[in-house]
Amino acid sequence: MRYAYPCQITLLEGGEFVVSFPDVPGALTGANDRAEALELAVDALSVMLAGYVKDRKSIPVPSPALDGQEIVAVDPVTAAKLELYSAMREQGVTKSALAERLGLSDTTVGRLTDPGRRSHIGLVARALQAVGRGLVIEGRANAVR
Repeated sequence: MRYAYPCQITLLEGGEFVVSFPDVPGALTGANDRAEALELAVDALSVMLAGYVKDRKSIPVPSPALDGQEIVAVDPVTAAKLELYSAMREQGVTKSALAERLGLSDTTVGRLTDPGRRSHIGLVARALQAVGRGLVIEGRANAVR
């Protein structure tokens, strides 16, 4: 899955730009400058998707962008962790089972599955392989970040 979501940018009467995500309710941010609002949107989106992981919910699937919407993508490591979480959830793989497959501690695997924790992309990619998934990083001219 691609972790790039359409957002709606609204200019309020006071000059503030508010960014919301139709597919990720609660991911909301704003700023007095459009570019800054879009930069902050990356963090708002990442934090809200990390909340889905924490609450053990399914990650929402991004809908196609409509006219006037921008696409905002999470950073590659976060995207990889979200994919790892989704694969484990779909397959019923526990953190302990993944730790055993990888020969790592439960603590290390806990970090790998937490979007809020730093991890090396290579280790996350290895964990993805252990659950039958791969990692592809794609560049897009119109995606934020």
